[in-house]
Amino acid sequence: MSLVAKFASVGSATMASRILGFAREALVAAALGAGPVTDAFYAAFRFPNLFRRLFAEGAFNTAFIPLFSKELEGGGMEAARKFGEDVLAVLLTALLALSALAMIFMPFLVGTIVAPGFADTPEKFDLTVVMTRVMFPYLLFMSLVAMLSGVMNAMRKFFLAALAPVLLNVILIAVLATALSVELPARTTGLWLAWGVFASGIAQLLILVVAVRRAGFTIRLHVPRLTPAVRRLLVLMAPALITGGIMQINLLVGQIIASVQDKAIALLNFADRINQLPLGVIGIAVGVVLLPELARALKAGDQREAQHLQNRSLEFALGLTVPAAVGLMIIPAPIVGLLYERGEFTALDTQMTAAALAAFASGLPAYVLTKVFQPGFFAREDMKTPMWFSLVTVIVNIALSLALFPLYGHVAIALATSLSSWVNVVLLSGTLWRRNDFRPSAVTSRRIVMILVSSALMGGVAYGLDAVLLAPQQGAALPLRAAAVLFVVAAAVIAYLALAVLTGAVDRTELRAAMRRRGA
Repeated sequence: MSLVAKFASVGSATMASRILGFAREALVAAALGAGPVTDAFYAAFRFPNLFRRLFAEGAFNTAFIPLFSKELEGGGMEAARKFGEDVLAVLLTALLALSALAMIFMPFLVGTIVAPGFADTPEKFDLTVVMTRVMFPYLLFMSLVAMLSGVMNAMRKFFLAALAPVLLNVILIAVLATALSVELPARTTGLWLAWGVFASGIAQLLILVVAVRRAGFTIRLHVPRLTPAVRRLLVLMAPALITGGIMQINLLVGQIIASVQDKAIALLNFADRINQLPLGVIGIAVGVVLLPELARALKAGDQREAQHLQNRSLEFALGLTVPAAVGLMIIPAPIVGLLYERGEFTALDTQMTAAALAAFASGLPAYVLTKVFQPGFFAREDMKTPMWFSLVTVIVNIALSLALFPLYGHVAIALATSLSSWVNVVLLSGTLWRRNDFRPSAVTSRRIVMILVSSALMGGVAYGLDAVLLAPQQGAALPLRAAAVLFVVAAAVIAYLALAVLTGAVDRTELRAAMRRRGA
């Protein structure tokens, strides 16, 4: 299977999750609007998510996947199994201790870290504490899911691990549909959503346990031991943990600042959900596939393959994120209105969310490029350099957020996130270039230029169609607005694809091969 085919496998599973995520957010908007219960739910959900990304998707998998891949490449299945069992025992013990402490001290954590701005509204504060306690065990389940997903990815089985998160959206959609049908009060709906998150963690873990066993890989529980391999993992995790911690603190600071403005957390979440569609589909696909593949190539001493992997990943990432960013920056309001503006979600909410979406979208390529460049460090077991760059990124983000928030409100948080992400990309790519670990080939450089040209021309098409078709449809019935938005999006996509093929921005040979495979 080619690298792009692997990206497509992970991307298709992630696409299913993101589309269901849109359905979920539309139902949240209809059931709760951008009100206090929505603020409480998203603030509460972000806290276990912070630790999940920090321990599971961040520090842990960053260190675990290269080591596990090398055990699998060098010592075979048995060596990898022993390593996995030792890691599982230590991970599970640490997570149980962390969860117990967090549950006990949750009111203090909400009042000082999660959403200190809620202290002025006791009802919202108390609801946030309850929801966070209900959802915090999600961290435990998802950390174990992340480890089992790392095992599957190292064995080059990408699809099911990427599909598991769909269960979160399926369960929450079922909860929201039930709540709307029986007209539950907003507070009760929020609590049901919290328990739905808890249930989805259990469901995802069970699916990955079955998948790993069917792949012929069994892991047994035993008493935790600090073996040399586990110590090596912890050594590598330390800077990666700091890196992930810095980035999550970055997000948390943004939430703390936003909690001062009414509705800001909900508005930013609604905007970020749309931005997460291309970011999730492309960024997750690149991050999931590239790290184990790059680690294997470097373990085998194949520098040529390592360069090829990074070049193709760079082309793939920019070829999809640049046009997506241009489109989201040019027509954010029609997209937000189509997806959310119904029920409790007002036209004013649409305009405020659209402004945040445009700001988030300006950093979309940078978010994904980080997923392209960081594996170049992680696969070489260099965790410290990205750590220092993350620290610089957070300082820039916090400074910009504080400076811009009095002027632009919630939009400042999104804009600061984007600008700081570009700073991170410059630091990562510049260091790889200086070390001669990665330099884009002449072919890749030419394709990048053509991607930028094709995206700019596509942006002109979208801008013109917005003025002619979308602006007159403001306030029209939903079917008319939907038809107009879908037509403009389709026209922009067709224009970009045609320009990309004509200019050579995409690999025509691989495109023809993909079409032949589809035809077969």
